[in-house]
Amino acid sequence: MVKEIERTELEPTSTENRPAEFHESKEELHSLFRTMSLIRRFEDTGWEMYTRAKIGGYFHTNHGEEATVVGTICPLRPQDWIVSFYREHGHIIARGTDPKYVMAELFGREHGVAHGRGGSMHLFDYSRHFLGGYGIVAGQMPLAIGVGWSSKYRGQDEITLLLTGEGAMANGASHEALNMIGLYHLPVITVVVNNLYGMGTTVHESAANPEIWKRGEMYGMHGAQVDGMDVMAVRRTMQDAMKRASNGQPSLIEAMTYRYRGHSVADAARYRSTEEVQSWRQQDPIERFYRQLSKADLITEEERNAIDESVEKQVNAAVEFADSDEHPDPNGLFDHLYVDPPAGVSL
Repeated sequence: MVKEIERTELEPTSTENRPAEFHESKEELHSLFRTMSLIRRFEDTGWEMYTRAKIGGYFHTNHGEEATVVGTICPLRPQDWIVSFYREHGHIIARGTDPKYVMAELFGREHGVAHGRGGSMHLFDYSRHFLGGYGIVAGQMPLAIGVGWSSKYRGQDEITLLLTGEGAMANGASHEALNMIGLYHLPVITVVVNNLYGMGTTVHESAANPEIWKRGEMYGMHGAQVDGMDVMAVRRTMQDAMKRASNGQPSLIEAMTYRYRGHSVADAARYRSTEEVQSWRQQDPIERFYRQLSKADLITEEERNAIDESVEKQVNAAVEFADSDEHPDPNGLFDHLYVDPPAGVSL
């Protein structure tokens, strides 16, 4: 068991004063920075589209969590799998899915990643081994058992990334799933995206032991807690966990991060003080990474401006694509649901 950071309740922990050591190429680092910026811009625009009634249903954003998202997903290989939860817009984009198809899904259009039938909480891209977001809290966790078991049974060099939130760790399904993953030594890495609030309740008020990473020991897993606002720290932790998973040892990683907006568009987040939010914004993951790169002479202001302009164009193009895309045919309501149609239903 290795604890990677120390933190106090509801306060951000900065590793920014530590010397930044980069082993990646400049191009790879810029790609990570661009992906984080793309996710932020996509979420900002998606929020705006929701307020303009372009998007229906529920809508949960990744604002503030970009380092955790990119740090966990970008190290994965094409053959690896992802099982996610309902705050997954950034997850599927980090995996490489074109944002225009994600935006089309949010708009409920035919060429969305789930043909307009899933919406914000049920994004899916099998071609990239992204096995969906799930609207039921902890509902995705047992599915990771099957994915991991399949890889082990087939003798394939595959890893499953199971993404969940700290609120879901109070659900019984989380215990059952993690116990079986540990029991069968499945190649599964569970990353708990701890944004401190399960809806409006802090983890310190809902968990007898709020240090979730310590639960790894009782499941026979390697446990680690990492600063989820530092993309390189998350990336290094994930790379270590991938090596362990390839050798039959699952991991439980708790990434300490923060969501700037409420739980969903319906949440005004009045349970948090302005001071608390601002203290975390001072550790903004995108700005921290930019400062780290800048200090290492790996990015210039002009290069950042070019990235920002590119990202803005890409997201604007995604909105244009989604807005002009066709609506699903109502006659296809039962498509993609059943192998065999239920009795009385004509397809």
